Amino acid sequence: MNPPRQKRNRSSLTRRNALRGLGLSLSLPWLESLAPVASAAAAAAARPSRMAFIFVPNGVHLPSWTPETEGYGFELPYTLKPLQPVLDDLLVISGLTHDKGRANGDGPGDHARSASVFLTGAQPRKTSGADIRSGISVDQAAAQAAGHATRFASLELGCESGRGAGSCDSGYSCAYSNSISWSSEATPLGKEINPRSTFERLFANGQSAEMDKSQELRLKLRKSVLDFVSEDANRLQKKLGVSDRQKLDQYLTGVREIERRMESASDSSTIETDVDYPTPEGIPEDYGQHIRLMCDMLVLAFQTDSTRISTMMFANAGSNRSYKQININDGHHELSHHGGDAKKQAKIRDINRFHIQQFSYLLQKMKATPDGEGNLLDHSTICYGSGLSDGNRHNNENLPVLLAGGGNGAIDTGRHLRARSETPMCNLFMSLLDHFGTPVDYIGDSTGQLPGLSL
Repeated sequence: MNPPRQKRNRSSLTRRNALRGLGLSLSLPWLESLAPVASAAAAAAARPSRMAFIFVPNGVHLPSWTPETEGYGFELPYTLKPLQPVLDDLLVISGLTHDKGRANGDGPGDHARSASVFLTGAQPRKTSGADIRSGISVDQAAAQAAGHATRFASLELGCESGRGAGSCDSGYSCAYSNSISWSSEATPLGKEINPRSTFERLFANGQSAEMDKSQELRLKLRKSVLDFVSEDANRLQKKLGVSDRQKLDQYLTGVREIERRMESASDSSTIETDVDYPTPEGIPEDYGQHIRLMCDMLVLAFQTDSTRISTMMFANAGSNRSYKQININDGHHELSHHGGDAKKQAKIRDINRFHIQQFSYLLQKMKATPDGEGNLLDHSTICYGSGLSDGNRHNNENLPVLLAGGGNGAIDTGRHLRARSETPMCNLFMSLLDHFGTPVDYIGDSTGQLPGLSL
C-alpha cells in the first residue's frame, strides 16, 4: 500500500501544479514559470530521477542481438537496429547472469523462474499453492525508500492478463509467470494492462464517486479530460511565460492525441488470447498499438511526476502469443524451442526486433519530452531485458540486457559493456539503486556493484 500523500500548500502554485475539474486532477509537467526563484545549480540538483524496468519473455536470438565489438563506436546488430535514433543514449550489457533462475535442484519451470527472478534475483519456492515466496524486487526496494515523494510509489504495467493462482509452469504458481514486481517475499504486485484504466487512474483526483461520474459523463458526451479542466487551464496560461505556454500546449496536445488513439482502439477492442477473460474497453486489437499506448502511460506518469518508478511486462513469461502483425502466425513460446531450425530462428529474431521497435518508440518519445534543461530520457534509467538468454536452451547466463537514459548524468551511454562471466545481474541493480539515491546493502544474490557504468 502506498503511503498517504502529504498535504500541499495551495496558497501558491508549484512546478508540479495540477489542473482540476469534475473528478479529475490533471498533473502538469515541469514548468519554470511556476517555480520560486532559484539558482541553476539548485534547480539541477532538484531534478528528479526516474527508473523503469521492461520484461520480454522467452529469451532472444543472441547472434542477432549481441554487438560484435565492445566499447564505443559499435554497430547495432539486426535485432537492435531500431534503436539507432537513440544509440548515444543506449548501453548494451552482455555477460550478466541470474543464477537463481536456474533449477538449482527444483527441476523444470524455467519460464516461471525467469519472470520471478528478473527483478528479485531470488530463487522462487516451487509451489502452485498460496505459499509462494520470492524476494523484494529492485523497483520495490526503490519505491519503499522514495515512493512517498510522488502520488504513486510505483506503477506496474503490462500487456497480457493472467491468473494469480493455479499452476502455470511445471508446478510453479501463475503468480511467478505473470509478475515481475514483488513488494515482499510473498507479495507479487498485479499489473494494469488497460491503457484507458491507467489513464483514468493517473488523472483521477482520488474521490471515486466523483471520478466515476466524470468518466461516465465524458464517455457519454465523447469529451476529452481537457474539456473538464479547460477553465483551470485558461487561468493558468495567464501566469506562464512564453516558453512554458509552449510546453503546456505541447503537453495538452499530447494528452488529447493519446485520448484520440484510445478512442480509436476502443472501437475495435477485441483481442485473441489464450486466457478466457473479458477484454476491458480500451485494449487495442493491434498488439503493437497496445504496447505503445502503455508506453504513453509510462511517459505521462514520469512527465507529470505522478511516479518515478515503473515496471512493464510486454508479455508474460512463457507467452505463446502469435505475431500476425508481422506475419508470424506461430506461437512465440513454441518458436523459441527452435531446435536449431533456421526458419524458426528467423521468426524469433523478427519477434525480438518487433519488441525492440516498441522499446525504441518509448525511448524516442521520452527523448522528445522536455524536462528542465534536458529531456525526460536524460533524467531516467530504463532497463530492458529477459530472464532467459536463449529460449531454446533455457539458460540464464549472458542475459540480453539494455540500459537506456542518462540517469541524471550518472550513466555513460553509447557503449557495449561486457561484464565478467557469471556476474550477478543483481550487481547492476545495486548500482542503479545507488545512482537513484536509494542504496541497499544487497538485493537477491548480489555480490557488489557493477563496475563500468558511470562516467
